[in-house]
This record gives sequence, structure tokens and C-alpha cells, in this order.
Amino acid sequence: MTRPALMAPVMLALLVTAAPGPAAAQVEAVNFENARQEDLYRDLIDELRCLVCANQSLSDSNADLAADLRARVYEMVAGGQSREAIIDYMVKRYGEYVLYRPRLSPATAFLWFAPFAVALAGFALIFTMAKRRSRQPPCTAAQSQQARALLEDERHW
Repeated sequence: MTRPALMAPVMLALLVTAAPGPAAAQVEAVNFENARQEDLYRDLIDELRCLVCANQSLSDSNADLAADLRARVYEMVAGGQSREAIIDYMVKRYGEYVLYRPRLSPATAFLWFAPFAVALAGFALIFTMAKRRSRQPPCTAAQSQQARALLEDERHW
């Protein structure tokens, strides 16, 4: 075998052994009094966003802040607080960004209604352009005659 042919398996072996393995997710053991609390906890950590990760929920994130927030949610759920109380606490402390689905408020109204307004404006623009175009005749008699003359000239080539 040639030297480059021998180098490929060696490089592959080095790459495989040097590459980091799957990130070890931190598994947190949480115990609840009943299944309702556990379901609430799971729903909340899936619904709340990690503040340091790019578009990850608290349940998906391995960031230290996400672990702290999961612990805080656990304490509040185990303490018997309601879903609304926990979400209100998180929003009050970290802002609307902590929610994947921000609540409708004056501050977030633009986020909720802007897509519909843009779509409505686009449909209105398309409708007015189509209506304006339908009023125009396709071409005048002189233009039609000129086009026929050009076609006749092409046929003689």
C-alpha cells in the first residue's frame, strides 16, 4: 500500500478516538407526591425556554442556568404552587422571553398580529394589481397590426 492509503485509516482512527462522545446529559432525579405534580413539572420545563441556549426548552438544555431553573420549578411544583403562579414568577423574574408562546399583552401584540397584517396587506396589494391589470385592454388595434406585421416579416426569413 502507498503511504497516503495507509494514512487514511490512521487519520480516521485518530478522528474517531479524539472526537468527543455524545454529550452526557445531566439526569436529575425528581420525586413528586403524585403523578399530577410530575406531569405539571414536565409540562413546565418543556414550555419554558432556556435563557442562555439558542431556542431550547429547559428540559432540552444542559446549561447551568437551565439546571437552576429546573430546580426552581421543581421546588415550586413540589410546594404546591399552581401552573399560573409558576409561570407568573418566571415571567416577572426573566421577562416574556422565558415563554415559548408569549402571552397576549400590549408589549407582545405586535408579535401576535404583525404576520396577519402583513398577509392581509399582501393580499390587498395582489387584488388591486390584478383589478388594475384587468381594466387595461390587452393591446390596441394598432399594436395588434404591428405585431402581425412583425410576425409576417419573421416568416419570410
